[in-house]
Amino acid sequence: MTELPRRAGASFKPQHFAAIIASQRAVGFFEVHAENYMGAGGPPHAMLGKLRQDYPLSIHGVGLSIGGEEALDEAHLQRLRVLCERYAPESFSEHLAWSSHGGEFLADLLPLPYTDDTLQTVCDHIDRTQAVLGRRILLENPSLYLSFAESRFEEPEFLSEVVRRSGCGLLLDVNNVFVSSVNLGFDPAQYLARLPLAAVGEIHLAGHSVMANGTLIDSHGAPVIDAVWALYQSVIARAGAIATLIEWDRDVPAWPVLVAEAAKAEAILTQHRCQAA
Repeated sequence: MTELPRRAGASFKPQHFAAIIASQRAVGFFEVHAENYMGAGGPPHAMLGKLRQDYPLSIHGVGLSIGGEEALDEAHLQRLRVLCERYAPESFSEHLAWSSHGGEFLADLLPLPYTDDTLQTVCDHIDRTQAVLGRRILLENPSLYLSFAESRFEEPEFLSEVVRRSGCGLLLDVNNVFVSSVNLGFDPAQYLARLPLAAVGEIHLAGHSVMANGTLIDSHGAPVIDAVWALYQSVIARAGAIATLIEWDRDVPAWPVLVAEAAKAEAILTQHRCQAA
């Protein structure tokens, strides 16, 4: 199976389509949210089909509810299968979260306690997803705003065990690590040191917002801050070049601004390659 190029990519936004076509490969790949492309046709597919001719593609799911206690929505899973067969992306990823209950989609990525029971549920859901899609998926670490007293594992150990049992890979969201570290009061560098970086197939970088009480919100509506860039550099220094996405989903800037943000990640990846040569 192919993999994403170890370059910097960007989230695809339709308002950028004309600029992208004229930009002569300003980024290494694009990522799209799966649920935006579950219709049969129309302008979204016309644009994505054209983009797919020229760029590697990462499809990122937000609605599968991998961490939910209920069985996966088989209809949703089949739609994901059709989408992946249609576009043959280099990567498919989902979140370590739950987002549905009782047949209702909650339009949010909600946290789960890290227990033996939830570990088994997550692994079972990943096994089912990988079997239906016929591919290894990547699981993204969440941004956290609370912790559960019943948790038996810390997050790096939970993710490590999920990888070991299911054979999935990881999508490492460095901004999520930073957001969680501030909100829950842990050292993000120590968190990363305990994570199985060899399993990371893609990295996400994004901006966040700060509430009046100091809580950080993973808002995807601002540039990446210096502290997150520093954590990212430490990951690349340890793990080597990894496909890296700039996520910017709110207050989306003009295409050149997004390209400039991706260029910062590309410079770090290039610097590592030169040092390793």
